[in-house]
Amino acid sequence: MNEANAKGAIERKDSASDFSLVLGGPLFQLLRRSRLADDDMRLLTRRLIVLPLLAWLPLLILSAFEGKFQSGTALPFLLDIEVHIRFLIAMPLLILAELYVHERLRLILSSFLGRDLIPEQDMEKFRTAVTSALKMRNSISAELCLIVLVYLVGILVVWKHFIGLEGDAWYATFQHGERTLNIAGYWFVLFSLPFFQFLLIRWYYRLFIWIRFLWQVSRIKLRLVPAHPDRFGGLGFVTHSVYAFTFLAAAHGALLSAVISNRIFFSGASLTDFKLEIAIMLGFVLMLFVAPLFLFSCQLSAAKRIGRLEYGDLAHKYARQYDSKWLRGGAPADEPFIGSADIQSLADLGNGYEVVDTMRFIPIGKDSLLQLMGWTLLPLLPLVFTLMPLDEFLRKLVNILL
Repeated sequence: MNEANAKGAIERKDSASDFSLVLGGPLFQLLRRSRLADDDMRLLTRRLIVLPLLAWLPLLILSAFEGKFQSGTALPFLLDIEVHIRFLIAMPLLILAELYVHERLRLILSSFLGRDLIPEQDMEKFRTAVTSALKMRNSISAELCLIVLVYLVGILVVWKHFIGLEGDAWYATFQHGERTLNIAGYWFVLFSLPFFQFLLIRWYYRLFIWIRFLWQVSRIKLRLVPAHPDRFGGLGFVTHSVYAFTFLAAAHGALLSAVISNRIFFSGASLTDFKLEIAIMLGFVLMLFVAPLFLFSCQLSAAKRIGRLEYGDLAHKYARQYDSKWLRGGAPADEPFIGSADIQSLADLGNGYEVVDTMRFIPIGKDSLLQLMGWTLLPLLPLVFTLMPLDEFLRKLVNILL
């Protein structure tokens, strides 16, 4: 019977190790057939080169052909910082995030089984949650809907009203409140931009799958251990999901940096004019990657409440026996007090109760939050130099440090 249970546990861990948010869907299959990816999401360098160039290089060629590469319009292609950041920085970050998320999240899922957090009677629910997530990931209809959404919303609404500048540019002329696209503009609007938006919105769909999976797992009564030293009842590994999404957070920061850059250099805006936008982006990133961890708050709160009672009872029993033995004359006359293991045991029990008492309700640490915010703001750092020259910035930095 024990051998059968052990074999079943191994099989469950093997199936969990196959879980991935990115190894599926029509685009992934297309990348495999074109030898831009393998079955384990390798060949990363090929994707980092080919996919961004597929979106960016035709724009360069067409804008040069039309004489708008470095002049000939108010915003030539060479000076369009937004388009370069979008396709040469943000897009590679979205691609790089796939491998990072693939490797990190499958370890997180395996930890639910490796730490024996899933009760045997609920194992079928856990397997169902995994199967459902993989089915959604592989959905052809889902990616087709994303493509339709990109063209209906991403192009007709987002680009028209929020991305395109009100003025002549390498991709269009602007007269009487209307844009007239040129050849480069048609490639930009009909392929490059939709391709980028599809990669981005596909990440939102993957995040929806991940959040749905966490919600399903949070409805299982997990076997939490209040005295676990991670102070999350053994769920501390879940916080690593935040680290898995750092490149995705950086991509969002790059997108914001792209939009702000063009407004600063071609519309006369200042970085300080975008404080609200920066705060909104930080809040959006935290909502995407941190808020889902609140799903485990109820179970962690209940585990802490019960743990306080149980470990408090245990501590009380031991402390009473300790008191009776060493303070009420219960110790044998020949047993020395100095060097007694009872003292160390009492201290260890106190440390254990302190761990339970300081157990947290949300499996997220301050370091994880700071790293996520740092990666989001990192692409905005070069824009600081639009507020002051580099030499002045260095002088102020030296004054602060010294």
